[in-house]
Amino acid sequence: MPEAHLSHGGHRRPEARDPQVRPEGRAVSARGETALWIAQRASAAVLGLCAIVHLAVIIYAVQGGLSAAEILGRTRGNLAWLAFYSIFVLAAAVHAPIGLRAIVIEWLGWRGRSRTGFLVIFAALLGWLGMRAVFAVFL
Repeated sequence: MPEAHLSHGGHRRPEARDPQVRPEGRAVSARGETALWIAQRASAAVLGLCAIVHLAVIIYAVQGGLSAAEILGRTRGNLAWLAFYSIFVLAAAVHAPIGLRAIVIEWLGWRGRSRTGFLVIFAALLGWLGMRAVFAVFL
């Protein structure tokens, strides 16, 4: 009995449909792609809110004539600012590598474990450097 025409090009093998195939031949899971998509969108929402608060604080500080020393005097030891900027850094460390993942796939055709390893290291580096800055302002 002939098979019905399939809308995705007639291929039944996942690796033939999915352009992102792991080196060992297994297709990237749809659940994994969905999780990355959700993480990117959620982190974008958090980044947007954090950027608005951050810019509002900068504008307030500049218009109020506060010096860098006065700003640091207000942020040092303040747990609320520590929490806020920690969330900001975490959102950036999640968001940027996922976006970079799409860019290196599209522009460089880079796939596989080496790409994933690079992006995990990139995320960790962003998080580490960001938290260094947060603690420099807090401590």
